[in-house]
Amino acid sequence: MVREQLQSRDIVEGSVLRALRKVPRHLFVPEKYRAEAYSDTPLPIGEGQTISQPYMVAFMTQALRLKGSDKVLEIGTGSGYQAAVLAELVDSVYTIEIVEPLGEAAAKRLQALGYENIQVRIWDGYHGWPRQAPFDAIIVTAGAEALPQPLVDQLAEGGRMVIPVGPHQGVRDLVLLRKKRNGKLVRESLMPVRFVPFTREN
Repeated sequence: MVREQLQSRDIVEGSVLRALRKVPRHLFVPEKYRAEAYSDTPLPIGEGQTISQPYMVAFMTQALRLKGSDKVLEIGTGSGYQAAVLAELVDSVYTIEIVEPLGEAAAKRLQALGYENIQVRIWDGYHGWPRQAPFDAIIVTAGAEALPQPLVDQLAEGGRMVIPVGPHQGVRDLVLLRKKRNGKLVRESLMPVRFVPFTREN
């Protein structure tokens, strides 16, 4: 997977490649899909959600330019795979999942695998995690129609956020935001993508 799907493309950050080698992706997908766990495609994980293809996980992670001391917020825990990859790279990961069965299963899975530097919260990710803010990096693994302002507010000065933005049922723009001094945002378009919609509370 790492050699053929990541290194052969544009994933060059050594720490990201090591993290993708180490995390057992097959343990984060339903048993009936385990034979496909390392294929270059997203897979269903239940509740209408998916685990992103390995390349997208690697690309979004690399785009954040993480340091070991970073505090990272993830919106959209899903099966917990992206959180596990992040936990191999940074000191602390805070991850939010709105779908309770997915969040509970991910928390148990991550605990069983020994990830003590991940905290899971079942909650509407649009609001972020104010009590733990600010964050050095934020990664959103679901497509939003617009930038969630609470997440922008919780980004530290010098922080980075990667998020798919665009209309539901259409192609979205994977965006990298950097917060400069005085809260100024620098926005960079990375690539067109398709993601499941950002789920909100009713």
